[in-house]
Amino acid sequence: MAHSALDGILGPNADLQDAILSNPLLGGGLPAEAQRHLEKAGLSYHLTDVAETHLQAADAIAPDHAAVLIAFYRFYFYKGQLYQALQISRACIAKALRENVLGADWREVQPSDAPFGEWDALIPRFFLFSLKGYAYLNMRLGYFIEGRSAAEKLLELDPRDRIGAQVLIDVLDRMGFEDE
Repeated sequence: MAHSALDGILGPNADLQDAILSNPLLGGGLPAEAQRHLEKAGLSYHLTDVAETHLQAADAIAPDHAAVLIAFYRFYFYKGQLYQALQISRACIAKALRENVLGADWREVQPSDAPFGEWDALIPRFFLFSLKGYAYLNMRLGYFIEGRSAAEKLLELDPRDRIGAQVLIDVLDRMGFEDE
């Protein structure tokens, strides 16, 4: 099954993904050549080396572009290369911190630093989804303390829990990681 380079990471809403990826502060329009490489990566998903070569080519053309970062994240995640996906999630967080002008450390971000509660605020939402991916991957890789810290920060920034941090915390609680 071929995966689109961008499907799903930002939730089920394809319109939201399009809006985030076209937002000028997240890199604006992706160069056509980079887009072609992302499309080829999606079509050759079953050929790991070929797909990864296309992702690297897109990255060379449009480094730090949200579309390229998201494509890398999804590729590594679905290939089960969770350490690589974790590295990409860190790059997404760094980009989101810069674009939201939030400083250099996600741990220091406060709810008043950006309109995290406004669902249409795409750049803050990109940060929240990036932090969720980071929390989840840390948990999957056994870094429970870091995963919990990220999930708790996410819940602090999104108290209505539209992003879904509480489920991550609940998993840790059921596993007995309540007092870390």
